[in-house]
Amino acid sequence: MSSQVDTRYTQERELSWLRFDERVMDEAWDESVPLFERLKFAAIFTSNLDEFFMIRVGSISDMALIKHSHVDSKSGLTPDEQLKLIFKAVPPLYKQRDKLFTHLETRLRSCNICNLGVGELDLKERKQTERYFRDYIMPVLSPQVVDAHHPFPHLPTKSLNIALALRRNGEICFGVVPIPKSLPPFLQLEERGLRYVLTEQLVLAYADELFDSYQVEAKCVISVTRNADISPEDEDYDVNDDFRQHMKKVLKKRARLAPVRLEIQGEAGQALMDYLCRRLELTGEQVFLTKAPISLGYVFALESKLPPESAAALCNAPYTPQWPAGLVKGEPLIPQVLRRDALLYYPYHSMEPFLKLVKEAAADPAVLSIKITIYRLASTAKLVEYLSAAAENGKDVTVLMELRARFDEQNNIAWAERLEEAGCTVIYGFEGFKVHSKICLITRRERSHIQYITQIGTGNYNEKTARMYTDFCLMTANSAIGADAAAFFQNMSTANLDGEYRHLLVAPHGLKPRLLERMDEEIAKACQGKDARIFIKVNSVTDRELIDKLAQASQAGVEVVMNVRGISCLRPGVPGLTEHVRIFSIVGRFLEHPRIFAFGSGPEERLYIGSADFMTRNTERRVEIACPILDPDIRRQLRHYIDLLCQDNVKARVMGPDGVYAPLPRRGEAAFCAQDAMMEEAQRQARENAAHPPQSVKPLQQGLLKRLLHRLQGTE
Repeated sequence: MSSQVDTRYTQERELSWLRFDERVMDEAWDESVPLFERLKFAAIFTSNLDEFFMIRVGSISDMALIKHSHVDSKSGLTPDEQLKLIFKAVPPLYKQRDKLFTHLETRLRSCNICNLGVGELDLKERKQTERYFRDYIMPVLSPQVVDAHHPFPHLPTKSLNIALALRRNGEICFGVVPIPKSLPPFLQLEERGLRYVLTEQLVLAYADELFDSYQVEAKCVISVTRNADISPEDEDYDVNDDFRQHMKKVLKKRARLAPVRLEIQGEAGQALMDYLCRRLELTGEQVFLTKAPISLGYVFALESKLPPESAAALCNAPYTPQWPAGLVKGEPLIPQVLRRDALLYYPYHSMEPFLKLVKEAAADPAVLSIKITIYRLASTAKLVEYLSAAAENGKDVTVLMELRARFDEQNNIAWAERLEEAGCTVIYGFEGFKVHSKICLITRRERSHIQYITQIGTGNYNEKTARMYTDFCLMTANSAIGADAAAFFQNMSTANLDGEYRHLLVAPHGLKPRLLERMDEEIAKACQGKDARIFIKVNSVTDRELIDKLAQASQAGVEVVMNVRGISCLRPGVPGLTEHVRIFSIVGRFLEHPRIFAFGSGPEERLYIGSADFMTRNTERRVEIACPILDPDIRRQLRHYIDLLCQDNVKARVMGPDGVYAPLPRRGEAAFCAQDAMMEEAQRQARENAAHPPQSVKPLQQGLLKRLLHRLQGTE
């Protein structure tokens, strides 16, 4: 240990993250999961590990360069010590992944889905691959000999390359063949079933022909992972520069950052491996050998090629997000939300009601303005179309676009330009603080009276991920929440991060203190012998102050239950310290993503949903919002969702005092999967709604509905 910090109930963040990725790999081992879905989990594990090296290992490597080393507040370790732990923990994961991939590929071959090596092809298939290589691959390759006259090329992060050890006239030299990203990831062969060869394996097989005047002594597939932890808010730039142009420069810089990992598939040989380490300035512990393909991204493209009968047998049954109970599908959304709050739970519910709400607002003459914060969008987005239409219809549309959403910067730059062209006011947040909140405010004037419709979410306005991530979307006409939302957007427009709000909890200054207050209230109740409870659902827990407060709550006798998908630096069940804390994780078909904060029980329970994890970056260095759930019906719905999560004994894994997760023992109980139950429930409610549609509007509101219909149809 490099410093005296209290680690009795905490653990190192990066090892906790690696345990999360192990839980992802566990899904790929699970025989109850359809076979091709298991292969997809192996691919997700791999892409997670890629991002871990780009971001976390990259960041720690940067910190290790600083003369006065930072000491981690949860483990007491220096960056160098953290890196040693990481490089010790990762090789066993590669071995597990190799074993898993071999197992899955063997099973898939029995279903006539075959990832073939060139040496396995029959005569007809070999002729097809030779034609394909000569006609489509070879013309776009740029093989390069590296010697005194040819410098070692720049290898972009995660690009695939063929590396070769060559000999000519008794002298050793080296060659590199970058594989262009423009090439498809595999060649599908012309036979029955789904037989294919990965592109890098084709290039590897024919690489000798590219260096026909040399003797090839060793060759392999390689990929370099580079540090991608650019923090644009820390970069020096002229405050008068256009921030969007600054971000474009940052993106160019990212590709050339220092290597943190070298992956090798195939027989490299010691001379080639030593040469690559020397040129990339990597140590041996930063080199990882793999039998499985380095990149498994091709798996998702492969899915669309599956024969229909194979897809039905090997993939999850398709699930269509449902229209939520309580909202009438064929009628305008604005009157319905003005009448009562609505809660969507993606992907069990469709995102369509929210999109329809924005679309209606774009055309409604009573709407004065639409204001929204955007962190991530899909590559195609109806939301942008509707916001653009609103601006073109004369509405005041303000979009706070976060250009620094990691790996989505280029996409967000393009959307910002599109919105500006349509007449929207686009602002870009603050230097030093990312805007991660999910809030949309629609302001209407009805008979000289101002009405607010506020949407608060736990996830992004991304129409693609809304079908894969679980998230909440609250739509409310509560005037007090609307007033807070209006104040929030005014504060954002004037660069005021210190605004005061009655109901909303807003980081960086107002979220953590209020959460700590709520925890203190439960601690006080426990000290008085009263029932005291805390429920937290987040993606990660790393904020030391919140961790210590949760431990304090446990020591006071507060029952603390936490559903943490990923990292948790808090260890539960430590005698005398966290023995009243229970932490469980769910990794399943959908990515668990909502944030819920609940304090107390019964009618007095304080319930919030929001955008922030229990991480210092969220609580102190980002603009985040948590919103109280005030409507009794929505409170019942949210409590029901929490209860279902806590009943899961299929996908749930429970953390022990040592930080290691284990399956939940059933003790004779029937198997219960929360995600399956929620899908079934949403489908059942949709069927019931179709058979017995809810009463649309009360008689007193018929006039409002008629007026709105006339306005939307342009007949008033």
